[in-house]
Amino acid sequence: MSRRRHKEMQISEGELRSMTGDLEEVHQASLAPLGNAVAEWVDLNRSTTRRRFLLGAAATGAGAVLVACGDEKKTVRPTTETTVGATGSLSGDLRIAALAASLENLAIGTYQAALDATAANKLGGVPPAVVTFVETAKRHHGEHAAAWNAILTSAGKTRVTEPDQAIKGQIDGAFAQVRDFAGLARLALGLENVAAATYLDGIGVIQNNQALKTAASIHPVELQHAAILNFVLGNYPVPDAFAKTEGARPPTDYPG
Repeated sequence: MSRRRHKEMQISEGELRSMTGDLEEVHQASLAPLGNAVAEWVDLNRSTTRRRFLLGAAATGAGAVLVACGDEKKTVRPTTETTVGATGSLSGDLRIAALAASLENLAIGTYQAALDATAANKLGGVPPAVVTFVETAKRHHGEHAAAWNAILTSAGKTRVTEPDQAIKGQIDGAFAQVRDFAGLARLALGLENVAAATYLDGIGVIQNNQALKTAASIHPVELQHAAILNFVLGNYPVPDAFAKTEGARPPTDYPG
């Protein structure tokens, strides 16, 4: 394993490869609880949809409707996050899910732009270990976006395929100024910090248990992305050991 330090990177490529391997282990460990949480939420949305369909089908009999409504009250606690349907604006936990998906999409696009710029030799000499980290982080964000979109589609909502538009212009503008991999690492660190803060903030307001598990499974992976980028930039030890919500993206900013 190479111990050679790049002239701008504050750790060796071997150290970065090792950290990226540890990151992958953390991510893989998070996939099981993440998948379970998404599956539970999907089942909840499907069950809610079936109950509403049955209620609608029974509407021709007033007595049947009364019985069904009685059962509904016993089994379902009305919450905005379980609202389903193909139309109407998003609210509650579904809006948080859409915001999270859009933020993950922004990270995917930014990391892909970095890979494209590297391939075109626009960022100078980018160490191979950095490319491996970028590819790994991009894949993680893709899997996180897929999880949130599975929740949205199970609730009859449209997949979120666009990046977070409220900050995309700012990120694009910053990326246009990137000239080397150190500048890229600083930009990626800012984006990862926003993602981590957004998840932590969401954990504090999410109502649905399955949504809470989803956010809690993803949050530590985003933090480790940020931690590795700090090491790459020479911020050792990592300057802030406590996660904060400063810079979090509020669900109210999502135009859904």
